[in-house]
Amino acid sequence: MTVPTNPLLHYNPYEAKHQLDLSLAKAYLLLHSQLKPPFPLTIPSPSEYALLTQALAFSLLTQPDLTKINLKHLHASATDGYDIFTTTLLNLTDNCYPKLLPVPRTQLLFLCSQLINVAAFKVDSLVISLLRRINGGDFTEPNLWLCAELAKILSDNWDWLIDEPLVLTSALFVFLRLLADHYRLVSGPQLDELKRLEISFCIRVLRNCFHLCLGIGRDLIRLLQDLFVIPEFKELWKDLICDPCKFGVLGFSDLCDIYRIKTPRHYFLLRISQEMEAQLRFLLTHVKWVNQQRYQVWFAKKYLSLPGSETVIVDVIRFICQCYHPSKEIIQSNVISRWAVIGWLLKSCKRNYFEANAKLALFYDWLFFNDTIDSIMDIEPAMLLIVSSVPQYMEITHCLLEFLFLVVDNYDVQRKNVIAKGVLGAFNALVKRGVVHSLEVLMNCDKLSPFLREKLSKFLFDKALVSQEKEIIQMQSGDHQDQIAGMPEQAHQWL
Repeated sequence: MTVPTNPLLHYNPYEAKHQLDLSLAKAYLLLHSQLKPPFPLTIPSPSEYALLTQALAFSLLTQPDLTKINLKHLHASATDGYDIFTTTLLNLTDNCYPKLLPVPRTQLLFLCSQLINVAAFKVDSLVISLLRRINGGDFTEPNLWLCAELAKILSDNWDWLIDEPLVLTSALFVFLRLLADHYRLVSGPQLDELKRLEISFCIRVLRNCFHLCLGIGRDLIRLLQDLFVIPEFKELWKDLICDPCKFGVLGFSDLCDIYRIKTPRHYFLLRISQEMEAQLRFLLTHVKWVNQQRYQVWFAKKYLSLPGSETVIVDVIRFICQCYHPSKEIIQSNVISRWAVIGWLLKSCKRNYFEANAKLALFYDWLFFNDTIDSIMDIEPAMLLIVSSVPQYMEITHCLLEFLFLVVDNYDVQRKNVIAKGVLGAFNALVKRGVVHSLEVLMNCDKLSPFLREKLSKFLFDKALVSQEKEIIQMQSGDHQDQIAGMPEQAHQWL
């Protein structure tokens, strides 16, 4: 088969071509003579229509000079609400975006905008997939360009966006998270314009659609706290704390109303690329304790080697805690545990700011833990990391407990009692469910500083917090009861 003049994807030498690329190119080669006017007036069969749509997709992506003609053909021939066409672009984004050449990337964003204009079927999924393609910790020009283009497309299609709540809140989550990183970078014309777009979009969504924003849940506050230094967000925070009625949302009168809402898993996936998700799931599902180091080195080289890329560690930790809950079989196997991977990620943070945010990501669900809506698996990794580091890596245990108590005292001083109850409830649930046998491993540990032991004891038995459940330190069985005592000998090699 003759290779088309304008390629779609970039390949390294000796790399096999992607099957999607081959099928699109094949469709184009078969039908390229039919893509020019006059167009056939006959109605194609389903298989012919699918082939024609693929040919048009390839031509639209690789031949921008023929865009006008191809678009007319696409609109005239579409009989399925653009389903096959949008699905083709969605598959390309999910599976091939990093390999897309510059011209097809530009065309892909243009076509996304065009599909929004005609309310194409699955265009919401396409936009969300593109949002996942904005890589955290990547400040290269192509990545910043993608971020800016999506911000422009969504801002220009506001009427469509407010009718797509999941797309709207997904975009808000992504741009809030990215803005925290972009605002710290040295200013430049391109970056300043991007920050302006992000700020304008986020404030517009928060001010006009706050009732939808509440669906993001408690992680919305975690993202907003990083943006307090931005003037527009200072004003927003002032209203959130002092005048919540200004948002006009029935049932929202205090930040506690947001703290109580668990953030759906969908939002954490937005900050992890499709490839990174697959690689993390492989690591946590198949890699044994004795082999984990080489996989971690490979992962760090691929995702954590660029300047500033350690910011993505926060997103990876939230993904591991919230989106990957291993089965009982994996928990009892010799596969590397989540807590060990998180411990390695914390050690990979080179700057205090990123380390603090990573620890907050680890403990965030502890602060507002509610046994009726939160999963024990959300808080399990932090507990196991604390306990499993005794006695060989006490600096880890010290560091995490100190941070946890610091957060209880200072994260939200006005609502300290709410946070303390959440953390106490987390400790209680972890023991009751058998994640750890008891907390005596900490309270009776001579290597733990007397200050922390006393702090932990007072906290656990504070009469103002302990109401109905009087015994928190106790031996109980559960799915996790053998995780500490029976930990593989290689369990501490993550350091």
